[in-house]
Amino acid sequence: MKIGIFGATGRIGRLLITEIAHSQNHSLSSVFVRKELDFLLPKNTENTLVTNDLESFIRHCDVVIDFSLPNATSSLLNTALKNPVPIVSGTTGLDEKTLDLLKELSNAVPVLYATNMSKGVAILNKILPILAQGLKEADIEICEIHHRHKKDAPSGTALSLGETCAKARNLDLGNVRVSGRDGNIGERKPDEIAIMSLRGGDVAGRHTVGFYLDGEYLELTHNATSRLTFAKGALRAAEWLIKQEKGFYGIEDIFSKS
Repeated sequence: MKIGIFGATGRIGRLLITEIAHSQNHSLSSVFVRKELDFLLPKNTENTLVTNDLESFIRHCDVVIDFSLPNATSSLLNTALKNPVPIVSGTTGLDEKTLDLLKELSNAVPVLYATNMSKGVAILNKILPILAQGLKEADIEICEIHHRHKKDAPSGTALSLGETCAKARNLDLGNVRVSGRDGNIGERKPDEIAIMSLRGGDVAGRHTVGFYLDGEYLELTHNATSRLTFAKGALRAAEWLIKQEKGFYGIEDIFSKS
């Protein structure tokens, strides 16, 4: 499988390049850079195309893995709509317009979007509706912590976990989400779903979803101890996606349809 990496200079992008270079089943066919690559590619990637031309980048691969920034993902998708190629995207903080571009592209090729590429979070998203419905009287609070360099807050993963809980209770997350509390704000409203963010150190990612009742509470926590988890998950997603029909997929589809 010929893989193109978009967002190659980012933390996950660099891990992906290393993983692919050491793979027996994949080749690093193309790498997109805005200006120039600020590090050396592994020794066995002599035939890799390094380019700042999006059309050339896309033409050289079977699938694109995207871990970039929202505006960069938008540019990638606009070009891919003219030159359709399957895309696995893990870029967080996308607005509705960019998400619509992903869905538009999925009318021509398979596309997978996930704010978290780990198996654990995929399974957590499957469990949450059972708890949100079974513990209807429980207050739902979500807390996430990431390294000091993360730019968006709350994390895309925390938002997707909140969305899962909200849908299970027939709520619109946009109407019930609370992202901070300060001062004399009054009592907690029954339908609130709070999503709080912490930033510090080199934490790869921790997400806790709590269901708080009178006299007891239940918390589920996913800890990512290495960013390599996300790189390996993205490769697994690409391997799966390339075999699928056109359509819009999430990480949970890999485990329900594989």
